[in-house]
Amino acid sequence: MDFIQKFLNYLALEKNYSALTVTSYKKDLQDFVDFYLQEENSTEIQLATKNHIRAFIMYLGELNKSEKTVNRKLSALRSFYRYLLKENILSINPIEQIHSLKQNKQVLIPFTESELNDLLNNDDFFPETFVGIRDRLMIDMMYQTGIRRAELIGLQEQDVDSNTLSIKVLGKRNKERIIPISAMLLEDIAIYNQKKQSEITLQCTNIFVTEKGKPLYDNLVYSKVKYYLSLISVKQKKSPHMLRHSFATHMLDSGADLNAVKDILGHSSLSSTQIYTHGSIENLKKVFNKAHPRENKNE
Repeated sequence: MDFIQKFLNYLALEKNYSALTVTSYKKDLQDFVDFYLQEENSTEIQLATKNHIRAFIMYLGELNKSEKTVNRKLSALRSFYRYLLKENILSINPIEQIHSLKQNKQVLIPFTESELNDLLNNDDFFPETFVGIRDRLMIDMMYQTGIRRAELIGLQEQDVDSNTLSIKVLGKRNKERIIPISAMLLEDIAIYNQKKQSEITLQCTNIFVTEKGKPLYDNLVYSKVKYYLSLISVKQKKSPHMLRHSFATHMLDSGADLNAVKDILGHSSLSSTQIYTHGSIENLKKVFNKAHPRENKNE
């Protein structure tokens, strides 16, 4: 078994990383293996030096990869080489003196409540077919609960509790959490399930399935969300994460406690949740500019 596979097994079995995260690590490491093979005619990246890694960064730059992409690949390499040090396979860390690239912080603009209501309330966008009902529920579920794309895909039928109006979500590192849902969302789940069971030959117990009865997959969810959001907005970022972002921002704008939003989102620390407070701050600025006497001194 090669060192990369041992590392990936370590992430999955000991660190409890999700299959999606492990796959991401695998792809980033494979990109470096492919580069190293071109440079040294070898795939033994445990023998790489800091010069190889610097050359890899320059190579990614020539491919016009973003700073975020480069830093993610460097992060994967850091974790890999730390693992090799821990296992006494290496004595020197080749990436130790390699720094991440500086990134320009991009402020994500959430979708407004009216934009999302216009989307979800438009029957022309979502016909009364299995796919139409599924897609509307999929988007509404992400917006009403703030769950991640992988969490949506992994939702099982038994994870919905109609008695407590809640869903059980399996999040990052296999951590479970309970999220409250509205009676309206519960009703929509029941309508969808009825349609699913009457028209689809099911091959799994996932809530959200394809027309062939199999679990949804990442690219399908991403492309669906991007398509529907493009119908109601010209915002550049139209991804499943933006529904999560909008959920958190709208909750905070409505006065929800930051700690409560943190728990619903499944964040391990408040610093992750505070990213979403910028929308609330912008709202406060508008209120201040409109109402504060010093802002109206010229009237």
